[in-house]
Amino acid sequence: MTDRRKGVENGLGGFGIMAMKALDIRRIFTGLRRLAADRRGVAAVEFAFIAPVLLSLYFVTMEVAQGIDANKKVSRVGSMVADLVTQQHPINRSELEAIMKIGEAILQPYNRSRADIVVTAIQITDENTPRARVAWSRKLKNGSFNADAAPGTIATVPDSLRIRNTFLIRVTSELSYRPVITWSASQQKAVGLLGMFDALPMSETYYLRPRMSQTIPCQDC
Repeated sequence: MTDRRKGVENGLGGFGIMAMKALDIRRIFTGLRRLAADRRGVAAVEFAFIAPVLLSLYFVTMEVAQGIDANKKVSRVGSMVADLVTQQHPINRSELEAIMKIGEAILQPYNRSRADIVVTAIQITDENTPRARVAWSRKLKNGSFNADAAPGTIATVPDSLRIRNTFLIRVTSELSYRPVITWSASQQKAVGLLGMFDALPMSETYYLRPRMSQTIPCQDC
C-alpha cells in the first residue's frame, strides 16, 4: 500500500509540474498578446523614427534654397559690374575697384567664401579676320586687386560677338559656394562626410558694349 500510494503521489506530482509549466506558458503568451495590443507610447516611437527624416528634409530644403539664392546673386554681380563699367568714359583704377567692391557686397549676408570678379576690356581688331585682344584687365580675388591678363593678350569671345573694330567689356564672377551644413566657422572648412559637397563652383560671364563711347580706356589699370 505504501509503495502504491507513493507511486500515485509521484504521478500526481508530475502532472502538477506539467500543469504549472502549461500555466507559465499561457501567462507568457497572454503577456505577449497584451504587449502587442498595447498602443501606449506608439506616437513616441513613430516620432523617434520620423524626426531625423523630417530634420534632414528641412536642412536640405533650406540649403538648396540658399544655394539657389547665392547662384542668382553671383549672376547679379556680373550683370551689375558690367553695367556700371560700360557707363564710364574713361575709367581709372580706383573707380573700377570701387565698382568691383560694390559687386562683391551683393553677396551679403553670405560670407563663407569670397567671390572672384574679373573685368576685362577687349578690343576686336579691324582686320578681315578679326582677333580679340585684351586692352586692360583687373581682378578681385580674396579681397585683393591685381592685374589679370596683360594688354595685347589674345582673348576668347563668342563668334557672334567677334565683330570687326568693336569694343567689349567682359565680366566674370565666380564663387566657391560652401553649404552651411558642411561648414565649420572655427575650422573654416567642411567637416565630416558632407565635405564632399564643399566648395560648389558657381560662375557667370557677361559681355557688354560701351554705352557712352566706342571704347573705355583705363590708363592705370
